Amino acid sequence: MTNQIDQKLYKKAKRRLNEEKGFYVHLAVYIGMNIIMAVILFQLKANLNVDDEEFKRWLMINLVLIPTLWGIVLLGHGLWTFKQKQIKKKLKNWSLFSKSWEERKINEYMDKDQF
Repeated sequence: MTNQIDQKLYKKAKRRLNEEKGFYVHLAVYIGMNIIMAVILFQLKANLNVDDEEFKRWLMINLVLIPTLWGIVLLGHGLWTFKQKQIKKKLKNWSLFSKSWEERKINEYMDKDQF
């Protein structure tokens, strides 16, 4: 009995470790790519002799917008990774296809005999 409990705890801890590792890899890639994009931005600003203002605007928007949106996604990833157990349960119950939703629909279909 304790061996099964230990295995469950080990699997849970391993899953948690993989979630955190995934977040830290995501964070490292984000930082690395932003450094590269910043270097590109400063190099292009210094050396770009293009008269096309539309291209310059497009380039600046992309070099600023991509890291900003990616940062928002990274923030969500971090919040999801380091969430507390109670928040996780609330989010799972709030989800459209949660277990409680499935049980409600099954009971509804059984009551109405619509399947």
